[in-house]
Amino acid sequence: MKRDELGDLIGFLTVAEERSFTRAAARLGTSQSSLSHTIRRLEERMGVRLLTRTTRNVAPTEAGEQLAETLRPAFNDIQTRLDSITALRQKPAGNIRITSSRHATETILMPVVTRLMTAHPDVKVEISVEQKLTDLVAERYDAGVRLGEQVEKDMIAVKIGPELRMAVAGSPAYFARHPKPATPHDLTQHVCINLRLPTLGGLYAWEFEKNARPLNVRVDGQFTCNDVPMIVHAAVNGLGLACLPDDQFRNLIEEGRLVRVLEDWCPPFSGYHLYYPSRRQASPAFQLLVEALRYRE
Repeated sequence: MKRDELGDLIGFLTVAEERSFTRAAARLGTSQSSLSHTIRRLEERMGVRLLTRTTRNVAPTEAGEQLAETLRPAFNDIQTRLDSITALRQKPAGNIRITSSRHATETILMPVVTRLMTAHPDVKVEISVEQKLTDLVAERYDAGVRLGEQVEKDMIAVKIGPELRMAVAGSPAYFARHPKPATPHDLTQHVCINLRLPTLGGLYAWEFEKNARPLNVRVDGQFTCNDVPMIVHAAVNGLGLACLPDDQFRNLIEEGRLVRVLEDWCPPFSGYHLYYPSRRQASPAFQLLVEALRYRE
């Protein structure tokens, strides 16, 4: 059906309900002559008279009454659906799909999402935990969570966490057998635990910086894993040095189960950001999530 044909049907139904071209034209925001032309065009296309016109009244013919009975429930259903969509803009409700790394999900996203869903039962959240950078539009995600340096420039990015720092740490038992490294170059003489990257399958090159001079080091050791908690477990059990975001080690360092080294080579870097396409029409539920996640220093 063409757009003007749908408009003709709306015009007819309005006249049939109002029993007046004057009232129908006012309701539709058009002129009586334009509306009269619309009805004539519809009658010619259908090959049947739909309205009986007198000087005082307008009434549907038998064919017109049948058409009105057909159109009325269909248009009522459309209006109901439009009202439900409008309601989504007026109250926090609906589905939100997010792609996020495991670390960001555990440390930032889940605590906020849990509070949000508890306070707003009509909000549904789906989180896909993955390390790869995902095309939000192609995969139909509402937003993603990644480090600020990983967010593309054409995205809106909202900071949702503090700056992060990497940390190199080993167990007291390990350092009983090995001297502490003074610089990242010394790591080539140490047993290190490698992190297998889930995206390209390569090994993470440990990243350092001092006096604005970056330095990446490829380390070696007996144990390699793609799971961060398992790497932490291995470090605690003396299998070697590990390099991870410092919050993975913080409690263990405070408890004396791990010892941090090379701290002066690990400056802060951009933390996690929620990002989404700039052209996105934000629902109240999504706006609520953005504000709940927004990091305020």
